[in-house]
Amino acid sequence: MKITPQFIAPLDPDFQPSVLWERQYVETAKASGQAVPLVLGLERENGLVSRFETYVRPAADAETLRYVERTVKFLLWAWGGWKLHFGGPKIIGKYIAKTYSPSGERKFDGEMMALAYGKKFTVSLTSADKVPVEKTMQVAAGGHLKGCRIGFDLGASDYKVSAVVDGTAIFTEEQTWDPKTQADPGYHYHNISAALHRAAAQMPRVDAIGGSSAGIIVDNEIRVASLLRAVPKKDFAKAAGVFKRLQKEWGVPVVVMNDGDVTALAGALSLRKKGMLGLAMGSSEAAGYLDAQGRILGWLNELAFSPVDYNPLAAADEWSGDRGVGALYFSQQAVNKLLPAAKIALPKIMGLPERLKEVQVLMAKGDARAAKIYETIGVYLGYSLAHYANFYAFNHTLILGRVTTGQGGDIVIEKAREVLRREFPALAKKLALHVPDEKARRVGQAVAAASLPEVKK
Repeated sequence: MKITPQFIAPLDPDFQPSVLWERQYVETAKASGQAVPLVLGLERENGLVSRFETYVRPAADAETLRYVERTVKFLLWAWGGWKLHFGGPKIIGKYIAKTYSPSGERKFDGEMMALAYGKKFTVSLTSADKVPVEKTMQVAAGGHLKGCRIGFDLGASDYKVSAVVDGTAIFTEEQTWDPKTQADPGYHYHNISAALHRAAAQMPRVDAIGGSSAGIIVDNEIRVASLLRAVPKKDFAKAAGVFKRLQKEWGVPVVVMNDGDVTALAGALSLRKKGMLGLAMGSSEAAGYLDAQGRILGWLNELAFSPVDYNPLAAADEWSGDRGVGALYFSQQAVNKLLPAAKIALPKIMGLPERLKEVQVLMAKGDARAAKIYETIGVYLGYSLAHYANFYAFNHTLILGRVTTGQGGDIVIEKAREVLRREFPALAKKLALHVPDEKARRVGQAVAAASLPEVKK
């Protein structure tokens, strides 16, 4: 099945938006008169469960298998879970169980869920009416602004640190680093520790430290992160415990959360809005979510691994090996992917951050080739926001990160808005896209992170 979007991505004409493909599949299935309910329940830590309900054809035809597999993949990385309660046709459920098994095509995803939750990933086949009821963790987000605080944000190519006094950043710093190639955990510790000391030097005291980091963070420990990709297994526990080590050394409250959740928190604090989906386009795609009550629900929100494109020949993610996932559409990797189609040649030895800078320079000079890159990402974003809205209830989206810096970022946002207005008018009326000012785009997460810890008097 192939769909024809109203907007063709200029440099990626074969882009097949997930939201349109899945909508057409479900509509066709219902029209056939043979559709049956499918309920997917994802169980996480402490018996928490999230549910998704849809309809499928009961036979294991190619389109049905692809639709269900892509939906499961999206839910795993959006919501997370070590156990999938599959309430639908058993022939399809058995296919999913095999696909996500240690020998299946999606073994990466099953293994990552096992690492994140400390339990083997399993698929339990049941009926739609026997999938467990939803049970969601509801944790109040940060917003603690009083006192002298340090906030940091760790990315794959740079890190930021801010000294914040009573909610105002009095010092900010950004440094490049290359953590994903470093096998020595000391590299990560010393860079972070030195940054904290530089920020502390700007204040009379330090009351609390808050952090934002790429990867899956549970109880101030890194469970899964590309930042530690090169660290040997024997040293991983030492690297993963870096934040607890810092807390012991500084003797103040330390709270570190996934960078996507801090993105959403930054939006909520700066805009004073709730029902917020935050998207940061940096070295990868980071996402976070606060519900209408301003609560964090305990979801993974690792949309870098969630599919947004049904094109079977879409670019493959180098880590997971899967095609059409968010990291290749909303990050420096996306810019790099589009360079050949834009006919922009850069030295092979040049890293992704430097390649993005070159494109930004071209954009500032009015280069039409660079503009096409941003227009293409804007098309991606418009369709993907509509896709995300099928799984998240939000009325506000904060867009930030290096890719959105400068004139190119304006093109991305405007093109996304145009796609929403034309293809999804009802959603466009209630969904507001926000961008912070230029300074907040680059350091906003570090400042928001500083508000995470609560200081008890």
